[in-house]
Amino acid sequence: MHYLDEGPQHAPAILAVHGNPTWSFYWRALIPAFSQTMRVVIPDHIGCGLSDKPQDWSYRLDDHIGNVQRLIQALDLRDITLIVHDWGGPIGLGAALRELPRVKRVVITNTGAFPSPHIPPSIAACRVPLFGDVLVRGFNGFVWAATWRTTERPLSQAVKSGLTAPYASWGDRVAIHRFVQDIPMSPDHPSYKTLQGVEGGLGRLKDLPVRLLWGDQDWCFSPTFRREFESRMPWARSTAWDDVGHYVMEDAPERVIAAVRELLETT
Repeated sequence: MHYLDEGPQHAPAILAVHGNPTWSFYWRALIPAFSQTMRVVIPDHIGCGLSDKPQDWSYRLDDHIGNVQRLIQALDLRDITLIVHDWGGPIGLGAALRELPRVKRVVITNTGAFPSPHIPPSIAACRVPLFGDVLVRGFNGFVWAATWRTTERPLSQAVKSGLTAPYASWGDRVAIHRFVQDIPMSPDHPSYKTLQGVEGGLGRLKDLPVRLLWGDQDWCFSPTFRREFESRMPWARSTAWDDVGHYVMEDAPERVIAAVRELLETT
């Protein structure tokens, strides 16, 4: 499992957890912003970024949660400011709930941590047997589409190349497809109970400062998800940007960094 680890080793930690189909590159702006005084740790999930991409691993939510938990333990991270996005939400929050004494603050961006009855049609198409394999792993359709459907301002070619670099072949895209397949849409799905466990644990974060930072121009994790978090976590401070899309760290990195810095300075 590859991870970035920048800053003083014994300093309070920022742990940023990415989603699908990104990798640690997505959080790159956090390093110059915070690594002078904090330990910034950014993992790549198994199958993503520069981590190993085994073809026969299970790629279930519980497996990813366990990996992040073991990383927290192995690096002995403390006073963690957890920042999550997309699939990084249930993964990072799930790991945090297992290591709660180590966690000091939580920042939640464009994600979910509870079962949803709806799935965007374009993502549902990627779950269709055989067709989804060809679309996601053969044509790289999921990664490619994410370079233009996730932001309100166009990404530069350099950033597009950075986001897509680890996913150059069929084998490289195994986790991209498995994440799509692992969305638990019914109680009989193998990851449904795991997601319910994360959902049920949100109340255990009530004594922590929690910030919701949301790009409201998100066709996947729409404002409905933000409002759901606001309802379930009424102690959280919520900020929504109506000119920002799903990739908040691409559309508005300076705003996210400013909000995180304010949280660090006031809590």
